[in-house]
Amino acid sequence: MFTLDHIVPWGRSFDEYRRMFGLTDADLARTIVGCGDGPASFNAEATARGTRVVSCDPIYRWGPMQIRERIAATSETILAQTRKNAAEFVWGDEIGSVEKLGQIRRQAMDAFLEDFEAGKAAGRYVEAELPTLPFPDGAFDLAVCSHLLFLYTGQLGEAFHRAAIREMCRVASEVRIFPLLTLGGQRSPYVETGVAEFCGAGFAVTLERVSYEFQRGGNQMLRIRRAELTDG
Repeated sequence: MFTLDHIVPWGRSFDEYRRMFGLTDADLARTIVGCGDGPASFNAEATARGTRVVSCDPIYRWGPMQIRERIAATSETILAQTRKNAAEFVWGDEIGSVEKLGQIRRQAMDAFLEDFEAGKAAGRYVEAELPTLPFPDGAFDLAVCSHLLFLYTGQLGEAFHRAAIREMCRVASEVRIFPLLTLGGQRSPYVETGVAEFCGAGFAVTLERVSYEFQRGGNQMLRIRRAELTDG
């Protein structure tokens, strides 16, 4: 079973974000905050396309050289775990091998590093972390969280998950979280508790299939919207 002792920097691309979160052209015209984005290239690539994105992560306290060193220190561990547990993943045409996975991730993280200093100066990369974000209520149209909540179920715990999702709902009118699986490929028990809590609080909550699947069975996102913004 794929395991990690702690949260590690591991970046994904704009195209992966688009498919993980089912982002349409209309979504990309909205204001977006990425929570726990780490060294993903989504901000850099989306900004180049005209999307207004702010990324939050505690790793942004470091300079690009220090972030690069942190990535280098953990990359081989991640790839070794992936190789050891290859049956837990879907190896298609896009990601056909562990070596190809490493190449795709390095490309995304290099794009992030090239953009980081200019993006931080422009306020697009903010040193902050869930469950407390430095933004006013309703500052964004959409909040997304990739490979943090639910994935690190064992490391973060239920109280953290509940507080983090509440905070995302505070700063954005819609929240999307992907994947719903833990590092070992099991459905996080906090998905159901989250659905129950936010349905009970009057939000529209859905589990939606998306076109991205790398973790086997990891092809759903959690979507939470303020009820007044939904149809009907």
